[in-house]
Amino acid sequence: MTSIASTARPDAPIGVFDSGVGGLSVLRHVRAQLPQEDLMYVADSAYAPYGDKTEQQVIDRSLAITAFLLQQGAKALVVACNTATIAAIKALRARYPDLPIVGVEPGLKPAAAISHNGKIAVLATERALRGDKLLALREQVSAATGATFILQPCIGLADRIEQCALGNDPTDATSAMLERYIAPMLALGVDTLVLGCTHYPFVQHAIARTVRAHTQEQITLVDTGDAVARQLTRLLDAASLRRINNDAPRLQGYTTASVDALAKAFAGLLDLQPPVTHLDV
Repeated sequence: MTSIASTARPDAPIGVFDSGVGGLSVLRHVRAQLPQEDLMYVADSAYAPYGDKTEQQVIDRSLAITAFLLQQGAKALVVACNTATIAAIKALRARYPDLPIVGVEPGLKPAAAISHNGKIAVLATERALRGDKLLALREQVSAATGATFILQPCIGLADRIEQCALGNDPTDATSAMLERYIAPMLALGVDTLVLGCTHYPFVQHAIARTVRAHTQEQITLVDTGDAVARQLTRLLDAASLRRINNDAPRLQGYTTASVDALAKAFAGLLDLQPPVTHLDV
């Protein structure tokens, strides 16, 4: 196997992928922390959501997309999807041991550090909440901190966000979902909400509105995108792969579904208009 570490160049792009547009919330943090880097984003929207796929299906999709990104010259990989991280990151690291790979995992550790009463809700997809990795992390953090983590599957929420239905109208279906998933958590006395899916930061304002309707207590939201970008920065520095070119950085989008849908998501969620190409993989 060719060593990626020995062939990667600092001016090569970073590959980022998700089952759909949720990973754009992670891309936003990467662009903020590494503004000089070229980026490629793959939305595997033809196969979304990953939450209702088997673990092997998610592994197969993750390996196929990573292979494509490496063909495009990627020097590092961000798995911007909680479900794909839980299911596939071990297989990705085994296949590409020299590739800097960063995954996302729900922010249970920072939530435990932030929480005042130790009652924390984890909002995520059903598959992510069933994953052995997350359940092991919950046990580990609970044992170390005494925190209690209440797992709340948010069925259908990522699908709504895929359609850029962000709950801006308090009477719409997205807002109704948030009410259904969050109100019971607040009734149990949680003071911290972990956004355990990369889609969910895009409905942060609607979540905050839902919280305010039920409690005057201070409720903290935990989004792990910033931590992912910091870890990526550390890995690039360790491998001497930071881009130092002064040319304007490039951003390229790819999608396995509708080019128009991803272009609208870039515009509507990030106020960006990068080129977007259809991908068969």
